[in-house]
Amino acid sequence: MNWTLEVVVVPVSDVDRAKAFYADQVGFTVDHDTKINDDARIVQLTPPGSGCSIVIGNAGGPQMPPGSLKGLQLVVPDLNKARAELLERGVEVSEIQVMGKNPRPVPDPLDNVGFVYFADPDGNAWAVQQISSRG
Repeated sequence: MNWTLEVVVVPVSDVDRAKAFYADQVGFTVDHDTKINDDARIVQLTPPGSGCSIVIGNAGGPQMPPGSLKGLQLVVPDLNKARAELLERGVEVSEIQVMGKNPRPVPDPLDNVGFVYFADPDGNAWAVQQISSRG
């Protein structure tokens, strides 16, 4: 039996602001924006190429304080390009950091060990790691 992780709830204080950040600045696709009633709304967004989405909203579910989710991680094949895209879209993103010794520096020395970091407007923290091949 396969067990797949397909949705992560990201706690935010302002759904519209978070939706704009993730869609317009980070580049996630808005899968749906569903108003359940006057007090409940769910927005699902998916990173390009990902099998896992995030959900923001105020429709019950887990009650985590906005900004309390840390350690979310995205993987990209080209960290320099990903960082440049985030900067172009106005995301405050760290410089590239190399974490440890690369076990396979070919085809690219940043593979497995290259990271950048950013946070959403509430402080939910993300890492972006480069893995260009999994050979």
